[in-house]
Amino acid sequence: MIITGRNQEKLDEARKLYPALTAIKSDVANADDARLLFNKIKELGGIDILYNNAGVMSGPLNLGIANDKHFEQAKNEMDINYLGVIRLNNLFIEMLKSRKEAAIINTSSLLSYVPLNLGATYSASKVAMRFYTVALRDHLKILGSNVKVFELSPPVVATSMTEHVGRKGVSPEKLVNALIAGIKNNRFTIRVGISKLVYLANRLFPKIAYGLVNPAKNAQQLQS
Repeated sequence: MIITGRNQEKLDEARKLYPALTAIKSDVANADDARLLFNKIKELGGIDILYNNAGVMSGPLNLGIANDKHFEQAKNEMDINYLGVIRLNNLFIEMLKSRKEAAIINTSSLLSYVPLNLGATYSASKVAMRFYTVALRDHLKILGSNVKVFELSPPVVATSMTEHVGRKGVSPEKLVNALIAGIKNNRFTIRVGISKLVYLANRLFPKIAYGLVNPAKNAQQLQS
């Protein structure tokens, strides 16, 4: 298995836990890094599954009030969460199509159904990811490709990225187990935990769904 990321320390920690891993430092938002990553993986013999899981979330930065950092952080989120995924998929698609069995896994979010008012651009990037994933899946079917396209829609996951959200998340282990079960059952949209509830609630009772994602304390944080 090959893993990649921007943080060398985290890559080293993963290697200590799982020595068989191949770890390559790379930034999906950087076109040169992405091309180098592709070339290294090609030299290693290629891959059958491309799992796009990179993601960042910035705080609201007083959304609605002029802030010089707001645009740059929003751009960074879109570059990593959405455009970087398109870049990698475009690089690896021919390699994947050449395999007898292959898959792309894109991570969206329950926030692709209901926006988080503490993470406006993050939510927008996940909406883009969801629609892009559906379109990619359908286009590959039209082309007669054997590449399967899965969408993983997690709830809040207990990682350092979600610490400021103020809500207990599911463990990464639970999320991965749900992903594996969904892939085995060819369930192309894999909603985990409260994502199922938010999806259904938003279709029937959108105001209730919005309240589930955005409790009153979120409004207090926005005003602080």
